[in-house]
Amino acid sequence: EPSLYTVKAIVILDNDGERLFAKYYDDTYPTVKEQHSFEKNIFSKTHRSDSEIALLEGLTVVYKSSIDLYCYVIGSAHQNELMLTAVLNCLFDSLSQMLRYRGHLAGTWGGTEGTGGADRTLLKPRKNVEKRALLDNMEGLFLAVDEIVDGGVILESDPQQVVHRVAVRGEDVPLTEQTVSQV
Repeated sequence: EPSLYTVKAIVILDNDGERLFAKYYDDTYPTVKEQHSFEKNIFSKTHRSDSEIALLEGLTVVYKSSIDLYCYVIGSAHQNELMLTAVLNCLFDSLSQMLRYRGHLAGTWGGTEGTGGADRTLLKPRKNVEKRALLDNMEGLFLAVDEIVDGGVILESDPQQVVHRVAVRGEDVPLTEQTVSQV
């Protein structure tokens, strides 16, 4: 039966299969122990594979790796793989854009304030998402995931929109000064 609840979980693991981020949207794996066991299982089945999709434990798992990270989007066995892949690509592309420059997240360029952005060219762009950069900017990851999926329902699949919304939410504008669209 059709449902808006498309995504069961989003998980990001490191090179050793250790959890960096996990958000489960239903109680398929209700305890942390069961979640860790599932994560170890998907990592062991996928970390040496070149494919982008797997069927494990009755679930559809789409995944992508980059340098020292593995990103997974998990849905039910009957879920459309293209929808899950759209979520995965949106998350991955959003993170790539947000972490494109060292120290860059939500409009901060890591340079001296008040220079008019003249020092932006001095920062080296990142081509891929890396563990260190992700750990340094976990708040951006949490915001991006919340913009893409809410309670298992896909809200957004355009990385440009996600990056823009994360930047707006990350500006720490007092609630009394925000517009209705920012709240």
